Parts: sequence; C-alpha cells; structure tokens
Amino acid sequence: MGLALWLTLGRIFLSPIFLLAYLFYRQMGISLVWLPFVLIFLVALAELSDLFDGIAARKQNQVTELGKLLDPMADSIFRLSVFLTLTQGVVQLPMWIVLIFFYRDSVISLLRTVCALRGFTLAARMSGKIKAVVQCVAILMILTLMIPYAFGFMSLAFFRDVSFYTVLAAAAYSVFSGVEYLVANQSYIRKVLAK
Repeated sequence: MGLALWLTLGRIFLSPIFLLAYLFYRQMGISLVWLPFVLIFLVALAELSDLFDGIAARKQNQVTELGKLLDPMADSIFRLSVFLTLTQGVVQLPMWIVLIFFYRDSVISLLRTVCALRGFTLAARMSGKIKAVVQCVAILMILTLMIPYAFGFMSLAFFRDVSFYTVLAAAAYSVFSGVEYLVANQSYIRKVLAK
C-alpha cells in the first residue's frame, strides 16, 4: 500500500462526500452561495490526487498492475458519481446522458480486467486521457456556472441548458474515445476472446 494507491483509494472515498455535500448542503450548514466553492474544492482535490498518484508511483517505483487497473477505475467511479449526483438538485442532468459515460466506462473497464486476467495489459490511450480532461472541464464548468446562478445573475433555465450541452459534448467525446480504444486494442481483444 504505497502513497499512489492511497491517493487512488482516496479519490473513490471523495465520491460520497461530493454527493452528500451537493444533496444535503443545507443540513450541513452550507449556503447555496458557498456550495459551488465547496464542490469545486472537492473536484480539485480528486483531480490533484489523480495527478499526484501517477507521479508518486513513478517516483517511488511503485507502478503495479493493480495500480494500472485501479487508477482508471477510481477516475470513472468519481466522475460517474459526480455526474449521477448532478441528475438531482439544481442541475437536473437527464439520466440518459450520464448512462453514456457509465456504459462506455463499464465496457472498457471490463475489457481491461479480462485482458489483465489473461495476461494482457491494455495501456491507457491518449484519447482516454483527453476524455478525462474533457469530463473534468465539463464538471468544473457546471460548478463554476453555479456561482452566478447562486447570486441570482443567471436564470435556472439558462443554467440547466448550458449544463446539458456541456455534458452532451463531453459524452460525445467519451463515445469517440471508447471506440478509438477498442479499435487500437482490437488485436489484444481478439487474442483474449480466442482463449
């Protein structure tokens, strides 16, 4: 259990904290004005842990097969939790758009796990890393837009429309990155399926 693995697990544990803060902010004594700042802090903490777990693993020579599997899973768990949380409350994202992220990540995670069990490690692709950045930007954009909404400078309808189209663009790129991942690794996938 090196530092990198602790950071990865910490990212998973931040998921329910985000959910509780978003859904029960009043009960926790947080005003709507302060809520976006709290949520942005939690997302920033998760994203920084993602950055530093990779650095820590390489610096301490603790790059492991388990870490290679857990790191993208932790990313998916956190970001999916955030998007699912945002289907509730003030944002009200439609569930179907979040399911695009869920199905894409589930298929890729399943393939990576099966391949790992069969002795093939499917490395992360640049398109997957860009997908993570796109999703993070989409989340931060929604949370940033909550600030003018909370202060009454933006209508709820406009806030929800911009949030929806922002996440739709992120979902479209997620589908593209998933297809690109499957195409790039088709030889490994065929070997595993042949076994």
